[in-house]
Amino acid sequence: MADQAVQIADLQAFDASLHAELDTLWVLIGALLVFLMQTGFAMLEVGSVNVKNTQNILLKNVLDASIGGIIWWLLGYGLAMGDSPSRFAGKTNFALENGDFSDGSGYSYAFWLFQWAFAATTATIVSGAVAERCTLTAYLTYSTLLIGIVYPIVVSVAWGGNGAFAPIVVSVAWGGNGAFSPWLGSDDPNDYFLKCGVVDFAGSGVVHMTGGVAAFWGAYFLGPRLAFVNGTIQIPEYGPIFQTLGTLILWFGWYGFNGGSTLYIVGYGELAAKVMVTTTISAASGALSTLALGTLLEYHDTGMVSVKLRYVNNGVLAGLVGVTAGCAVVEPYGAWLIGSGASVVYLLASRLLKKHGIDDVVDAVPVHGFCGCYGVIMASLFGTKSNYMNAYGIYDGAEDKCAGLFYGGKGNALGAAIVFVLFVFAWTSAWSVLIFYGLQSQGLLRVDTVVEEDGMDVSEHGMPQASKAPLMTSGSSSMRAPPKKEATIEMVGEMNPGTVGVTKLAPRELIKLESSHAQDSNSHFESVVPLSVSEQKCKSLSGHLFSQAAFDAIKDSDTGCITRAQFLAKAHETSA
Repeated sequence: MADQAVQIADLQAFDASLHAELDTLWVLIGALLVFLMQTGFAMLEVGSVNVKNTQNILLKNVLDASIGGIIWWLLGYGLAMGDSPSRFAGKTNFALENGDFSDGSGYSYAFWLFQWAFAATTATIVSGAVAERCTLTAYLTYSTLLIGIVYPIVVSVAWGGNGAFAPIVVSVAWGGNGAFSPWLGSDDPNDYFLKCGVVDFAGSGVVHMTGGVAAFWGAYFLGPRLAFVNGTIQIPEYGPIFQTLGTLILWFGWYGFNGGSTLYIVGYGELAAKVMVTTTISAASGALSTLALGTLLEYHDTGMVSVKLRYVNNGVLAGLVGVTAGCAVVEPYGAWLIGSGASVVYLLASRLLKKHGIDDVVDAVPVHGFCGCYGVIMASLFGTKSNYMNAYGIYDGAEDKCAGLFYGGKGNALGAAIVFVLFVFAWTSAWSVLIFYGLQSQGLLRVDTVVEEDGMDVSEHGMPQASKAPLMTSGSSSMRAPPKKEATIEMVGEMNPGTVGVTKLAPRELIKLESSHAQDSNSHFESVVPLSVSEQKCKSLSGHLFSQAAFDAIKDSDTGCITRAQFLAKAHETSA
């Protein structure tokens, strides 16, 4: 009997250890998926800026994660998740010292990694809104303070074990202080804010609204880009392909963002699966609703039906942000309604900001700020009693007070949600105004006009401007083409793949080349050098762009521009 008891004890210990290891693995997978979202943000942002700012925006996206890693390690995590007698800011677990994270399963380290990925996301939201005119100094300043102070305090009051707004009291095994459980509730209703706490399961308010509010103040103090006229941008966007790729990567990563926020998988498999289903439905309904409503608004404004890609992409993100708070407590039809409503919030907020001259490059404020606030409120309306108990599991009878107002709740959750979003707005705004106004007053916030016009890749990162020397391309290889002495007019040519594009041509060769491609509607000529003001103007007038040497050789007396026909005619005349 004694041997059997020992075997049973060993099996129980093994079972507990296996459960802990599986939970650790679950959180690690969630952390990696959330970190992948950095790639999505990078692609979305690089697809929304001018090519001359490509390296600048990519650098800032990499720095978001890098700065975030060090600041979160040294300061942010301790403020966010350390012991907090004040219920406002933590005072332990700074810099992972004294074996605080040695729990036998690695769960504490996994949880740190998961929270770091969230912190980096908050900073990245801001970088997209202020792109193309924010100095690197300003970026480093606001990113450090946002990850090190502003965001951790929001996390502490909403999610921390002793946070003022925390719906759960979490006892985590820091240094042997007890068993850890993310859903260990107090039996005393008075331990919770308004006897419920705020329902923000994965961070509509904590992460997205915080980032969105900071992004608003950054865009406000920076002012619009030089090319931002009457609410529209005049420079061409670099890539719908990258925008869409970024959106789809973000959607994929969101399953770690929301699903991983169960924090455990053993015993929570059904909850995690349902979270991912509601996330999917809200994203899909957000995309379709934004496309339909956006197209109707375009028709109302212009009298033309214009189905735009950006409506689908931003609609997906609006739906995702909107359901992030309530993904664990709403039913699928509730997620559908939340995603549909998020489209309205996004479109109206985007138009409102543009009307008032706020230049938000990637619509980060409407998507994350406005829809984040909306998501917290919706969780307090659409949460069902059974889902609330499954997700939070606090004291007996809590569901009667804390369920959504539309499902029998007494309004406690709605009250907590309203107070919480007001706190997030006030706290984040106070710090953001201090940061961005302080940088502005010292002349450190915005690059000067010349830098902005030349592009930040050249001025801030030492990238050379594209050479005027032409390139000769054949198939997938390219080489510098030697100049032809007989050429009298220089033109930069871009030919179809598989052809040889000769970029310095004698006039007769030019005529021959033009003739051989006369039937090809895709043949066109563009400059590889930065455009001068005259070239930009002439491209819009003639539909074709020639190199500066061509403008020097042939100019129309009235406009200073030449058309394609004029160019070819003059070339023929010169060769004769």
